[in-house]
Amino acid sequence: MSAHPDAQATAPVVDIRDVRKVYEQGDVIFEALKGVSVQIAQGEMVALMGPSGSGKTTLMQIIGLLDRPSGGSYRLAGRDVTTLSENERAEARNSDIGFVFQAFHLLPRLSLVENVEVPLTYAGIPPRERRERAMQVLGRVGLASKARNLPSQISGGQKQRVAVARALAGRPRLLLADEPTGNLDTRTSEEVMALFGALHAEGTTVVIVTHEDDIGAYAERVIRVRDGLIESDRRQTPRTSMTHHAPPHLPGAAASGGQP
Repeated sequence: MSAHPDAQATAPVVDIRDVRKVYEQGDVIFEALKGVSVQIAQGEMVALMGPSGSGKTTLMQIIGLLDRPSGGSYRLAGRDVTTLSENERAEARNSDIGFVFQAFHLLPRLSLVENVEVPLTYAGIPPRERRERAMQVLGRVGLASKARNLPSQISGGQKQRVAVARALAGRPRLLLADEPTGNLDTRTSEEVMALFGALHAEGTTVVIVTHEDDIGAYAERVIRVRDGLIESDRRQTPRTSMTHHAPPHLPGAAASGGQP
């Protein structure tokens, strides 16, 4: 059962309280999260940071409904999702969360617009609406003119922008990006982060999981995880010096054509 619309409008998009995650393998017990509490408001851009083994990936998986907490509670946009069934979790993931991963996961034999349409097909969206929505989000990332290209015909930076468009196609409450620049060079990473910054300026809630300080610098808030605990949670002035690489129709972008 969904929360009342008014409650959803005012509730944090992510509201995690005293969450623990314990993994057991035989006699070995490992506590990946040790009572973590995090609230992320609508429209925030947050970097979730920490070294390998810190618990940041586990926290990302719980936020993304890819894993269950061992204890504590999680409300997504005002809805208690802690104890949902697997089918209910899948429905909540598909409707409320857009994922962007380090690997682009584009299907090589489909055009860009067809790749963006894939999650809409699984969601049962009619063909005409699928195409309209896919073209709309490709336009948002500056790639509408390349909609009929194959993935092999575009650059790495453009592929990641297609992945962002695919994540946006379902109109999620939360955009969750896991090491989204891991396969990109420095310049292309700056362009992709400028795109996230522009989407944030439009009001999209963005959470980026990264171990790179240069990438975390683009967020307005940085949450650092260490040894399964929140080590720090601070606000900062986001890096904006490279936003001219964003597609020209997004906030803060120059008329450069949005090429990667």
